[in-house]
Amino acid sequence: MTTVKPSGRPPWAEKPSPFTTAAKGVALTIVLVLMLTPFLVVVSTSLAGSGEVAANGGWVLWPEHPTTGAYRTILHGGVVTRAMVVSIALTVFGSLASLACTTFLAFALSRPRLVGGKPLLMLILFTFLFPPGIIPAFLMVKQTGLFNSYLALALPVLVNVFNLVVMRGFFQGIPEELFEAARLDGAGYWGQLRHVVLPLSKAVLAVVGLFYAVSYWNSWFTAMVYLDDSGKWPLTQVLRYYVIQGVSMADPTQSEAGLTQAPQTVQMAVVVMATVPILLVYPFLQRFFVKGVLTGAIKS
Repeated sequence: MTTVKPSGRPPWAEKPSPFTTAAKGVALTIVLVLMLTPFLVVVSTSLAGSGEVAANGGWVLWPEHPTTGAYRTILHGGVVTRAMVVSIALTVFGSLASLACTTFLAFALSRPRLVGGKPLLMLILFTFLFPPGIIPAFLMVKQTGLFNSYLALALPVLVNVFNLVVMRGFFQGIPEELFEAARLDGAGYWGQLRHVVLPLSKAVLAVVGLFYAVSYWNSWFTAMVYLDDSGKWPLTQVLRYYVIQGVSMADPTQSEAGLTQAPQTVQMAVVVMATVPILLVYPFLQRFFVKGVLTGAIKS
């Protein structure tokens, strides 16, 4: 039973004391500094000169003489530029295809009168609990002729089961009266999806779409396994090569400009280029996160 104070409000509704407010501010400031310092070091190191990086032991918190030499170095040979285009195209088209397939399948599974809906849902959940593994997936891609093609980065992961369950739960939360009204107006399943479900599902569509976009943008492992041609690598795979090797890939950059930059500056510049694009998208979709995920998780 909740204890009510003489003021008539429960304890959790009382105005916090100045000490509590100050403690929360200090804790939030500490967390903010801990979160932003690594990113500041990455950006500062990418903008520092080779001598300054060497003098500070490989890392720079704030560059005294900022320079964009590292960015000019990695963009000089065209490897990073081509990889950026590949990553953007893969993220855009892959996310759209995955979002469309997930939406259609989630809508079908959310309808109570779907014949075979329960067995199909159990089969899909079985793949979530017992994934096939790397070797069977590689053999499937190899035997279907998708090896060393961009389709290998999208088709095997076209539908994510977690995203499917979240979207299905969201669709099930839509009042059945709206579907009945649409059917009375002569709308079929496609009309119900287009005129009833999609207009009410902007939040979950934005959240699931961002989940897919982040997944495709960070898909370095699938590129490493399925792409044998380094000219087809996305940006994250190129980033992995830069970080592990400590030098740029074999192109004119290495011979003409790569030697003038410290390896740390080149590595951090690629990290910034691989991180900033997805960070720019997140603020526009942040307001959909709580509504989209929590509403979809209420009923499954």
